[in-house]
Amino acid sequence: MTYALLHEQSGRFAAALMRCGVVPGDRVAAQVDKSADAVLLYVACLRMGAVFVPINVANTSSEVDYFLRDSMPKVAVIRPADRALLGPPAARAGVQHVETLGADGEGSLLELVRQSGEHPALPRSVGANSPAAIVYTSGTTGRSKGAVLMRANLASNAAVLVEAWRFTSRDIV
Repeated sequence: MTYALLHEQSGRFAAALMRCGVVPGDRVAAQVDKSADAVLLYVACLRMGAVFVPINVANTSSEVDYFLRDSMPKVAVIRPADRALLGPPAARAGVQHVETLGADGEGSLLELVRQSGEHPALPRSVGANSPAAIVYTSGTTGRSKGAVLMRANLASNAAVLVEAWRFTSRDIV
């Protein structure tokens, strides 16, 4: 995927999230399979200042229930097949929108993306010390805890990886 395509498509995902009422600082939880669309969802959250909350697909419904209640996302994105199982925990957690995203290009979020058209002007006021993600610990010694990663943390990590792995513009990851 070229930078231009990544920019355009992540902007469309951001527009879809904005249609759900997501603004900078709101949380977006995602329990979806790995796919290009899942990456676009993540990049859209970063671009618009939303806080991305990834949830492992191996987590049980009771674990997901806890993560949703704890992180309080405005939007939860789940696999289409999990809607009946995870819809009730999302409702109990006060999630305003539950969208679906399948690995094969299906789901209600992609329908919103298609309806959203061109990407909107995205907020510019998101600072480096703003939260970018909440990642839950494994909970091996107790209850899982949400670790907040700031935008500067993620940028620093990316810069270190580029240097350590000697990425160039010719590399494909």
